[in-house]
Amino acid sequence: MRLWVPHEKRRPQPEPLRTNDVLAFQVGLGLWLAALIIVLGMLATPIAFDPVQTLATIALGLVLGLAGLLVSRRARP
Repeated sequence: MRLWVPHEKRRPQPEPLRTNDVLAFQVGLGLWLAALIIVLGMLATPIAFDPVQTLATIALGLVLGLAGLLVSRRARP
């Protein structure tokens, strides 16, 4: 393995792949909403867990997902 390759022997940079970021954020938000429904259903059962921390994590995931969705829609050409 060589650590340094001369410029004339280097391969050209590949073109970046086009991705659908909006779809990825929508799927992520759907999963966070499913987690919210599951946790709200678990509140009625006698299972021992910390609902405040769990709901805070889900809320943060939803907020960051919405922010990412807005940014990715704005940055779309």
